[in-house]
Amino acid sequence: MSDKALIFGTGSVGAVYSYILCNNIFGNDLNCRPRVARSVQEAVDAGHGPYNFILVTAKALPSKPSIPDLLRPAITSTTAIALIQNGIAIEELYAKAYPNNPLISCVAYLPVTQTSLGTFKHSEVETLHLGTYPANLPKDSAADKAAAKLTTLLQQGGATAHHHADLQSKRWAKLLVNASWNPICALSRSPDATFMHSSSDPPYAAEFVQAVMLEIASIANAVGYPEISKETVEWQMGRAKKRDLPGVEPSMLADARRGGRMEVDAIVGNAVRIAAEKGVDVPMLRALLVLVRGLDESFGRDAAS
Repeated sequence: MSDKALIFGTGSVGAVYSYILCNNIFGNDLNCRPRVARSVQEAVDAGHGPYNFILVTAKALPSKPSIPDLLRPAITSTTAIALIQNGIAIEELYAKAYPNNPLISCVAYLPVTQTSLGTFKHSEVETLHLGTYPANLPKDSAADKAAAKLTTLLQQGGATAHHHADLQSKRWAKLLVNASWNPICALSRSPDATFMHSSSDPPYAAEFVQAVMLEIASIANAVGYPEISKETVEWQMGRAKKRDLPGVEPSMLADARRGGRMEVDAIVGNAVRIAAEKGVDVPMLRALLVLVRGLDESFGRDAAS
């Protein structure tokens, strides 16, 4: 029997990985038409399960009921849950809700935008890093076997997927960029290159971004990832400085422009919390958290009025 996957979240990322998994089953150049349901309960009631994998591609936003609670109707004792979401420490909520299920943490590099209803445009890179949560589980564990199998399924569908024993290094590497540029661009209403050009002589904007990145690197070092180094920061800054105007629009900026809620805690708040637990001083990142949380709360008030 073929493996079955439930994809929770049908935005840009969910659409791409739905297509990739369908490629694995039906071959290339298909007209991709996976079964669509309005809720997890509807998918279960329609008899589409049981599911070997649940891929969570929705944004890591707080909600009531929570995403783990919404998934509950589709969870069996062997269902593997794969989190394709931004941020750090996002796995804790799922590990607490489903301590006995295989949990796969994923880091995606996938620039894709929705151009119209049901139409998505993908450009540049497509890379997915996968690993167990917690990290470094034995190779014969259910979680590591599930991570390896999902990696293979994605590769067979045409994805660039990599299986790691410890995925968290990849999370911190992406957070270095996400937790700096996302709040800065949202608060300044500017893509990255535009922001750097706004205060370029003297280069106060670039110095500000670099200082925030160094704080994030110091948190990563404190939790055991020295590879997130000063050289890593300098490399990321070099990439940003080479971009043509207007530059890259991070997800928080896109959300802010439409007045949508942002992944504040997943991307920035959890990093600040971990810094406090480890005794790492991050005054600039903490200031960004306070400011972007205030902006996010304003969007919530606007939506409620």
